[in-house]
Amino acid sequence: MPRMRISTLLEPEPVAEMAERILRQAYRRLGYDLQVERMPAERSLVSANAGETDGELYRRAGIEQTYPHLHRVPVALASYEIVAFARDQRLPVQGWDSLRPYRLGFVKGIKVLEEMTAGMQVEPVAKLQQAFAKLERGRCDIVLANRITGLALLRGQPKSGIAVVGAPLTAFPVFHYLHDRHLALLAAVTGSLQEMERDHSLARIQEAVRAEFEH
Repeated sequence: MPRMRISTLLEPEPVAEMAERILRQAYRRLGYDLQVERMPAERSLVSANAGETDGELYRRAGIEQTYPHLHRVPVALASYEIVAFARDQRLPVQGWDSLRPYRLGFVKGIKVLEEMTAGMQVEPVAKLQQAFAKLERGRCDIVLANRITGLALLRGQPKSGIAVVGAPLTAFPVFHYLHDRHLALLAAVTGSLQEMERDHSLARIQEAVRAEFEH
């Protein structure tokens, strides 16, 4: 069986798990095996764009403007909701500009966070767990992350005192990307995912992963 080597972020987390399970089934329906390779977020994109891997597991729409050798498969795999996490529940988080007075932790290579916090006091790290550790030690004031990912990590740290503050900063769907050399496969992968939407297997995978991480 031919194999697709797909890169993604280092840490296992709910959205990556959703994307991997969905794509594993989508590729299997086409006669392909899926091999996921984990690496730092920025390196994952660079490797996929350079053709060192066959594509990127999931990213938001528009990433192809910066990484032109990647092509978006136009079926959303999951939703990404960026929120602020803090120990001080009184912090007045109301939109991106309200973050300027604070030291911000997040995973390096998550482009929306790098773009929206440009010019602010940032403390990028390789893994979200490292950002939360900095927050606990007082080395940053706020951690920015996907809601379900952050909450899943914090479930194992009930005494941390860290919680979501304020309303979501943004929310967007995420998509699978293929390298140039697999452009001929894009329509087939799109069709396989659309079939999974129609037979509800895509939604069932999303619901199963949410249940695993939320309980």
